[in-house]
Amino acid sequence: MIYDKIKLLREQKGLTQAELARKLGLTRAGVNAWEMGLSMPSTQYIVELARFFNVSTDYLLDMPRSASISVEGLNDQEISSLLAVIECYRQRKR
Repeated sequence: MIYDKIKLLREQKGLTQAELARKLGLTRAGVNAWEMGLSMPSTQYIVELARFFNVSTDYLLDMPRSASISVEGLNDQEISSLLAVIECYRQRKR
């Protein structure tokens, strides 16, 4: 859950709740409420937390991992070939 991750990341950086709150322009009580699961950070703070701790917003929100591949500079046939290879690997895992 997000509250566990905020606390873990904060402690890994050696910060108190008050120090993290100051860096984000919040009160210590606000950070404490997040860590206790009493409230949820707004979208703005989820993004700020991700930047501050150098993690993804997906990580903070426990979203499934996914990856993206840039196909910039590839033509339609090359993109089609890549998609076919990806589908082949998916079929092998089933």
